[in-house]
Amino acid sequence: MSRRLKKKSPEKKKEDQRIVRERVRRIALLTSGGDAPGLNGVIRAAVKTAILQYGMSVFGVREGFEGLLMDGGIFPLDMASVRGLLPRGGTILGTRNTGEYHAFFERGTAKRRKELLWNGVRALNEYGIDALIAIGGEGSLYVASEFQKYGFPVVGVPKTIDNDLAATDYTFGFDTAVTIATEALDRLTTTAESHDRVMILEVMGRGAGWIALAAGIAGGADIILIPEIPFSIGKIVEHIRLRESTGARFHIIVVAEGARPKGRKAELTYTTPKGKKRLGGIAAWLAGELGGRIENEIRYTVLGHLQRGGSPTAFDRILATRFGAYAVHLAARREFGRMVSLRTPEITSVPIEEAIRTYHRVHKTEGMIRTARSIGLTFGD
Repeated sequence: MSRRLKKKSPEKKKEDQRIVRERVRRIALLTSGGDAPGLNGVIRAAVKTAILQYGMSVFGVREGFEGLLMDGGIFPLDMASVRGLLPRGGTILGTRNTGEYHAFFERGTAKRRKELLWNGVRALNEYGIDALIAIGGEGSLYVASEFQKYGFPVVGVPKTIDNDLAATDYTFGFDTAVTIATEALDRLTTTAESHDRVMILEVMGRGAGWIALAAGIAGGADIILIPEIPFSIGKIVEHIRLRESTGARFHIIVVAEGARPKGRKAELTYTTPKGKKRLGGIAAWLAGELGGRIENEIRYTVLGHLQRGGSPTAFDRILATRFGAYAVHLAARREFGRMVSLRTPEITSVPIEEAIRTYHRVHKTEGMIRTARSIGLTFGD
């Protein structure tokens, strides 16, 4: 016997129509700030999840938020666009850590800020974009949060090789940077041993010393200098002398670019015409200070942007893929104003404003600090 289909009530019909109207059908992706290994992995996962699981249309924004102000700055992405992307470094969308949007929250007026937000939202609306997925660090996520406050739906994905966002356990790119720095330390160790030298490796880390700390332990460094623990030249010399008394003939130092001696500011390489400070030069300064105090020859290496380039590690490929897919899930569920986060082992989300409020620094009681000290390393304190 056939069953009659139950008619939907007028209220149920209205609810179904509301859901259809509110369904996210078109999303845009942008990458902003400095590049990091794994960005393309996020893009790939977001595009594939959006198309395969939700039937969405996906668009890319060129050169970060600046693409919202460009002719042709928004363009379609499809499955072919992301084929073969996973092992590739950089970002196919392009990125900027300068420009109008990065300047407006540093020195811009309230009027200019409103103009930029209005122009950006207008550009997205012209393409019928329902939600924006912004992949970036603290500054970029701040801009994304301003779009959310302005009324445009946003999902954030954290990106920083420094691993300095407190709202997530790890960010993609960090593991790759540590791996590259560790390999550099391995190579420097062999030449240091051959010549009885002191080798100094400068790595990235403006305000947080996670790369220096992790690479220093993994690469067998003898001295690790990080921004969170101001160091003393005297203590470093004392440690070198102590090692020499046990038969050590060479010494490896890894220093974060933002590390500083007690009573001094971090060394500055230069200040840009727009007034932005670029950290660096601490390795050269340290080599000069140690030169008159110890007998060993001293050489220093600045690893620089080698940490940002090239193919991401397996860990970063997996994390980037998980972040990209989850960002689309958040958009599909209309959970806007939130940032994807790793709370090991799960991927979850936190409010973007909460994510950019707290900086993830190395604490003196951090487990890796205790491990380093227990195996005889010093932080120059």
